[in-house]
Amino acid sequence: MTTLLSVPIIDLAPYFAGTAEGKAQVAAKVDEACRSIGFLVITNHGIPAELIARVSQLSRRFFDMPLAEKRNVDRPREDAVRGYSAVGEEGLSYSLEEAAPGDLKESFSIGPSNVPDDDYHRGPAAGPHFEPNSWPPIDGFREAYESYFEAMSDLSRSMMRIFALGLALPEPFFDDKIDRHISMFRVLSYPPQREAPLPGQLRAGAHSDYGSLTIVLPDDKGLQVFNKAGQWVDVPQVEGGLVVNIADLMMQWTNDQWVSTLHRVVNPPFEMASTNRRQSLVFFHQPNYDAMVECLPSCLAPGEQPKYAPISSGDHLTSKFVKQTTFGGTKVAV
Repeated sequence: MTTLLSVPIIDLAPYFAGTAEGKAQVAAKVDEACRSIGFLVITNHGIPAELIARVSQLSRRFFDMPLAEKRNVDRPREDAVRGYSAVGEEGLSYSLEEAAPGDLKESFSIGPSNVPDDDYHRGPAAGPHFEPNSWPPIDGFREAYESYFEAMSDLSRSMMRIFALGLALPEPFFDDKIDRHISMFRVLSYPPQREAPLPGQLRAGAHSDYGSLTIVLPDDKGLQVFNKAGQWVDVPQVEGGLVVNIADLMMQWTNDQWVSTLHRVVNPPFEMASTNRRQSLVFFHQPNYDAMVECLPSCLAPGEQPKYAPISSGDHLTSKFVKQTTFGGTKVAV
């Protein structure tokens, strides 16, 4: 298998057609991408263009609100990733323990909605994973976000089934591990830069994601991936396409056979920076909090040992994302 140094574009239509040949063809391409570069662009994914446009438009309306109004839906507490986060309040490079100024972006995040009132979802073991969402007073906002969350949940389930086939596992292998997932939908807004960034300051600093997979819709250039040749390469923008990358949990599940790749969002060219506004719709897929992540049987050669001890999805997320890291004298949520 060749090592891809650029991000491939993969048509999902043969998978959704339902034939064994089509599914195998797509799974092989996805497996190659995940082993080589950890990123791919998918087309014919089934997400309605109208839904994407509606969520994008409503998100811009929210980010256009005065800061004081956006602050009304601030994150309710440090360990609950819900609501609004302002420009510079997060530094993704801190997850790598690298000092850098805060990222030049703001965000709004939600988790699962319509959560059952039972012990699994509300008991102590659930921690902050099913915290209620905060909603701004914009007509249609909540409905659009909840619809998008559900559409991304369905697409993530399909991608996990493709992953299973690519890893020589039964197609529904992951189904019972993601049926009560603790994913997050986050919209990122990168405002125009009317002042020069500080040294080392980016729209989003270099980082890897934490869960099983991420599905991204960027509306402009800037997303870059660090390939195995040590180069930063641009992720292609494809009309109607979505960017998918695997994250740390999937890399751990595959015993590092698949790669959770460093990526970043670079600043626009200086001559465009004062007027360039960028927005991304990002779905961070995370399995059920009690799903155990341990080396997959197809990813361990005879005589080889797993590189990681088993860990639950919830504990992994807490250790990677909800924790607070003190670095360079500043307490930053990562």
